[in-house]
Amino acid sequence: MSADEQELRERPIRSFVRRQGRITPAQRDAFDSLWAGRGLEPGDAPLDLPLLFPGCTAFVVEIGFGMGHTLAELAGRSPQTGFVGIEVHRPGVGKLLAMAEERGLQNIRVFCHDAVEVLDRAIPDASLDGLLLFFPDPWHKKRHHKRRLVQPPFVALVQRKLKPGGLFHLATDWEDYARQMLEVVESVPGWVNLAGTGCFSLRPESRPLTRFEQRGLRLGHGVWDLLLRKGDDQANSASTAFR
Repeated sequence: MSADEQELRERPIRSFVRRQGRITPAQRDAFDSLWAGRGLEPGDAPLDLPLLFPGCTAFVVEIGFGMGHTLAELAGRSPQTGFVGIEVHRPGVGKLLAMAEERGLQNIRVFCHDAVEVLDRAIPDASLDGLLLFFPDPWHKKRHHKRRLVQPPFVALVQRKLKPGGLFHLATDWEDYARQMLEVVESVPGWVNLAGTGCFSLRPESRPLTRFEQRGLRLGHGVWDLLLRKGDDQANSASTAFR
């Protein structure tokens, strides 16, 4: 564990506010009835991902999946990939659980817990083919920038959890945050920016276009994607693990 990661563990900065929000009866029922079969809790030992996802050959984590539409679509496309979703808001967790059940998706498991703690304690080192971070809270007020999730300690933690050649895919619709993300990830050694140093990627087909994003694009809003590979020329399977 690096010094940055040790600091992240000892003095964590919460990058979210646990807003309960309005949970519908259907979302509440799904949470209550399906959590036992699909929900995960951080324990004393890291998960055994091959045991958790029998028959799967790749493993991907999505942090902050919102209402779960993207994660459900990806899981449906790639039944041989095990997906672990992490989200702190119960309405979104309930919605994803309901979609997974309706679609018969056996390759989704969910944490309703802080993402940094889950990564640190529950995900084995060098176990992931991909980690997805789409549209995290931008904390747009300058005094709140310190709460942004993408900071050097977090990026180092992600790198530790990825296999050699694993893919870290970030996306945001806040240009200021996008440029901070780029600066941060390129300050941490060991990444290969697939678009080239200092550049953003076009949205790959592997990332579904959300309704929120479609509306923003119609209004002329930008979206910035970053695709980063954990540097190792001998292992690059992650780029196709969940297409």
